[in-house]
Amino acid sequence: MVTQEQRKRQLAREKFLRQQQRRTASRRKARARNAVIASVLGVIVVGSLALYTTGVLKDDDKTNAAAETTPSPSPSAVKDPCEKPAEGAVKTQTWKKEPAVTIDKSAKYAMKLATTCGDIDIALKASAAPHTVNSFSFLAGKGYFDHTKCHRLTTNGIFVLQCGDPTGTGSGGPGYTIPDENLKDASLKANVYPAGTVAMANTGQPGSGGSQFFLVFEDSQLPPSYTPFGTVSESGMAVLKKIAAAGENTGAGDGAPNATVVIDKATVSKS
Repeated sequence: MVTQEQRKRQLAREKFLRQQQRRTASRRKARARNAVIASVLGVIVVGSLALYTTGVLKDDDKTNAAAETTPSPSPSAVKDPCEKPAEGAVKTQTWKKEPAVTIDKSAKYAMKLATTCGDIDIALKASAAPHTVNSFSFLAGKGYFDHTKCHRLTTNGIFVLQCGDPTGTGSGGPGYTIPDENLKDASLKANVYPAGTVAMANTGQPGSGGSQFFLVFEDSQLPPSYTPFGTVSESGMAVLKKIAAAGENTGAGDGAPNATVVIDKATVSKS
């Protein structure tokens, strides 16, 4: 017999897939419209990357979302558990193509996110996801992630913190995309991304990952289409749990974190 909790998760997954399909259709219409405008004006428009998604979109199916979700604490009811961001500004940088893969695929790499809520250490999977790890090494070296906000916390159906967008809106990216990798990772069993997984966000289309990524703080059932490229340390998980406990700002299970989560500095190191 299907339990109430299992049914709730099933509904959330089905809604997630419906929203992915609607988002894809909307992007196609937008691209067609932009192409017409560009041809009329004679201007080549360099468009921003399509919205990245890893969970339930905020403005869709609001009634169902309210019925399926235990509301998060409201911002006014939660004390921010994080510190003030370090001084500095986000760098707005883009590149025309993916950087050449220069990492040593046989070596071990680690990424450290020094955030306002604490350090999140991540062991990277260089051999299984070389393009992804190489891209993060490149971007971190350019200071791309420094001073950026983790803009999205999802606590409905899936349990993730999403980061990596310099614009803080969910629409930013580095100007290039990278291929999907490691989609048959041994950790992904029964379409579950286990707690501690770090994976790429994407538009729902193959090979559409850019710089946005998500950190899983509780086991989350998702289609195996998001490149898993790292694992959060035990101390890093404690930081994620602290952020998640503060909730998000809509009360519906998908919005900006109530905690002020800013990546003061991101570094990738080889060991």
